[in-house]
Amino acid sequence: MSPRTPITYKDAGVDIAAKSQAILRLKDRVADTLGNSAGPFGHFGGTWRMQGPANQILVASADGVGTKLRLAFVMGGDAHAGMGRDIVNHCVNDILALGATPLFFLDYFATGRLDGDVVEHVVGGIADACKANGMALLGGETAEMPDMYADGEYDLAGFIVGSVTEDRIVDGSKIEPGDVVIGIPSDGLHTNGFSLARKVYDLTGDAEHDLPILSTPLANSEDTIGEALVRGHRSYLPVVMPLLDRGLVRGMAHITGGGLTDNLPRTLPNNVVAVLDPTSWATLPIFDDLVERALLSNAERYHALNMGIGFVLVVQSADADTVLSEIDGAVVIGSIATRISVDEPAVQGLAD
Repeated sequence: MSPRTPITYKDAGVDIAAKSQAILRLKDRVADTLGNSAGPFGHFGGTWRMQGPANQILVASADGVGTKLRLAFVMGGDAHAGMGRDIVNHCVNDILALGATPLFFLDYFATGRLDGDVVEHVVGGIADACKANGMALLGGETAEMPDMYADGEYDLAGFIVGSVTEDRIVDGSKIEPGDVVIGIPSDGLHTNGFSLARKVYDLTGDAEHDLPILSTPLANSEDTIGEALVRGHRSYLPVVMPLLDRGLVRGMAHITGGGLTDNLPRTLPNNVVAVLDPTSWATLPIFDDLVERALLSNAERYHALNMGIGFVLVVQSADADTVLSEIDGAVVIGSIATRISVDEPAVQGLAD
């Protein structure tokens, strides 16, 4: 039997570094358009300062579900509704990372041949999640484009707008050495890492081939592999907003594509680093299985996957116990230290 070789996210067709470099090349051109923007380019949401005396800031974001959709194409039924819920919760978490309360949502659903039952499942899931997050689903676009998608396939994107007063924006600027990094658990992969997961499990998109794999029991779990993979993207709004109301949070990060490695730095000032201890939290069986099957290095797993941490808070040391006591499963995963050199990585402790 030949020795196994490690699999990377790039092997699965996703080059996170290339995307980051493209964004950097565009940074100056995007900055020239910002006008009344109230915040930095590259955070989890874009900001827009409203005119008038209320000091109100609009926070907007857009995202998609990614190749998790391919599991819904095979599994059908409530998996389609799950995609709708996922895109809403993903976008809610993005603007929450700046302290914003969601106001309204728009969706974009595109397919080659419209299936009314599938549309009802997907948009119904969107509507349910909007209601659960206390915002309006204003509308969107349902596009039928023959020859653009194979039968049974669709793409899904979401667009959110929320608001926050200027004095309540949480952009990480107050973070300082000695602060504590707290992780809130994810429920699974959420909406990132699925190109890697599909390669690891040899999922081709063909139902006859994939369903037996997805029906296989997951090691050390009561779930099948399919159940664990389509587990929903959690909304952190209900547990985080009460802490924001009391001013207990200095910085936040939604752990999506790029993992802890790329997302936590988005809320850190340039003069600090986050020193994390990956032994401080328990991972879910789906992550353990992916790591073992793909021989993922530490650097790769914390870059491609959320590894069980879906949202991060940075708080003062004096507030850490209060925050931990109010969020089930929350755990201290690290601390903030002084950055010695600009060449020093902003997140430390996760590499091999």
